[in-house]
Amino acid sequence: MTRSAGGWLPSYVVLALIWGGSFAFMKIELTALTPIGVSLSRIALGAFTLIVISLVLRSALPPRALWPRIVLYSILVTTIPWTAFAFAEAHISSALAGILNGITPLMTLLAILIAFPEERPTRQRMLGLGIGFIGVLIVVGVWRGLGSSTLIGVVACLVAVTCYGISYPYARRYLTGGPRAADLPPLSLATSVLIVGTLLTAPFALLTGVVTAPLTWPVVVSALALGCLGSGIAYILNFRVMARADATTASTVTYIPPVIAVIVGALFLGEHLTWNQPIGAVLVLLGAAIAQGLLRLPATSTPG
Repeated sequence: MTRSAGGWLPSYVVLALIWGGSFAFMKIELTALTPIGVSLSRIALGAFTLIVISLVLRSALPPRALWPRIVLYSILVTTIPWTAFAFAEAHISSALAGILNGITPLMTLLAILIAFPEERPTRQRMLGLGIGFIGVLIVVGVWRGLGSSTLIGVVACLVAVTCYGISYPYARRYLTGGPRAADLPPLSLATSVLIVGTLLTAPFALLTGVVTAPLTWPVVVSALALGCLGSGIAYILNFRVMARADATTASTVTYIPPVIAVIVGALFLGEHLTWNQPIGAVLVLLGAAIAQGLLRLPATSTPG
C-alpha cells in the first residue's frame, strides 16, 4: 500500500507533534490579531523561514510551468483553510477546532473516491479511517453536544477541512510522487506554496486590518512558533510524507493533533482529563496505524 514506513514515519511523527500545538498558538494570537492577521503572519513567517533555508542550501524554485498548479494548491492549504481556522477559533475553542481538523482524512477519502481514482482506497484504509474518526468523536465526547460553540465556527472548520481533503490527492497527483507529478524536492515545493500564499493573503489583510491590540510576548512567540515551525518546517515534512507514502496516509496526520492538544491541555494548562479522552486517543492511533498499513488486517479466506 505504501513504501517502507522507515522512509516517511519519522517525518510523519514530527509533523503531527508540530501541528498539535498550532490551534493553541492561533488562540493566543487572536488576543491581538484579526483572524486574517493570524493567517498572514503564519504564512509570511513560514515563507521567510523557507526562503532563508533555500538560500543556504541553494534550492531552486519550481519551473514556471508548474506555478499555476502551485497557486491552486496554495489556495487549498494556506489562504482559505488557515484563515477559516483562525476565524473559527474566534467563535469556538481551540480544542474543538483541532478535533474538527481530524475530519480531514475522511474528506480526503471522499475526494479520492470522486475525482482521484489512481489512489482508490482499499478496505483496510477505509476501516482504519473509520476507526480513527470514531476515536476523534470519543475524544470530544459528542454525546455531550457542542456546548457554547457556535455554528459559524463549526462551518468555518468544515470549509477548512474540505480544502485540506481536496489538497492531499491533488498534491499527490501533480506536485509530489504520483504518476503526473513534477517530482520536485519538498523544500522547493513548500517554499513556493508559502510565497504564493503570502501574496494571495496580504491584500485581504490590508483591507480588513491585522492588529487589534498591543502585541505581547506570548502573541509574538506563538506567531513565530506557528509560522516558522507550524508552517515553514512542517510543510517540508508534509511534502516528504506525501512523496514517500500516499495521499491517504499523509492526511491521517491530522488525527494526531487532537490527541496532542488533550495531552498538552492536561499537563501544561491544567485542563481536566476525562475518561473518554485517553480511550478515544487509543482508537485514533489504532485507526491511523491500520490506514497506513502499519497494522495489517488478516487475509480473508475463500471457502473451497
